[in-house]
Amino acid sequence: MNEDAQQARHIVGAGTPAEAWEAWPGLAALPMINAASLVGEKRRAVIVAPHPDDEVLGCGGLMRQLAALGRDMLLVSVTDGTGSHPGSILWPPERLAKERPRESADALRLMGLASMPVVRAGFTDTRVADDEAVLTAWMSDILRPGDTVFTTWRGDGHPDHEATGRACARATVAMSCRMIEMPIWAWHWAVPGDSRIPWANAARLSLSEKDLARKRAAMTAHVSQVTSDAATGEEPVLTPHTLQRLLRSDEVLFL
Repeated sequence: MNEDAQQARHIVGAGTPAEAWEAWPGLAALPMINAASLVGEKRRAVIVAPHPDDEVLGCGGLMRQLAALGRDMLLVSVTDGTGSHPGSILWPPERLAKERPRESADALRLMGLASMPVVRAGFTDTRVADDEAVLTAWMSDILRPGDTVFTTWRGDGHPDHEATGRACARATVAMSCRMIEMPIWAWHWAVPGDSRIPWANAARLSLSEKDLARKRAAMTAHVSQVTSDAATGEEPVLTPHTLQRLLRSDEVLFL
């Protein structure tokens, strides 16, 4: 990808308003999918989150639906999210290393998924690309043939998200698994009908009111990400604009 394209995907400012996405007919026209078709009986779903909270934002509703179907699930947290507040004395990496996994556990509990197994891979936040080959090998050891892997889209705009997606893509090929990608930050920098988004491969999972309410409640557990930093005056990592875009009544996946 050339430098101009990378620049165009920078995560800056308020981003595309949620209202613009909601008003776009193309979103509602995406084909519908259901959880049972994504993960068959006696198959396992492996959710690979670059940072604690990506699993909720990308497929929290799907996780609840898979649990209701009795599917086996495993959550892989690639990093502990220690790089989210650079320079902050309130949220130094040492504190984040303890708090963010705790927030993720609280979020799973609020979604009714407290018993979901979690593996913490221990890679360095903001530097996943530096260890991409190691992550590929690590994922190959975790996966079983026939798993369905859900992870962040390889074009999402966040370096960790993209590196995680690339590593999972290679591991899933090696292990004969299916991979499904989740756009997260793409909703920020992209615009309705954006040609950089693989709409032809996109599908939409509908969430019930209860699923959506649980997903929204789960995000309140990620206190470090949804509150302003009193030490630096910085706004939340996940601003109200960001959450409004991601906490909708459906989840879009790239198949």
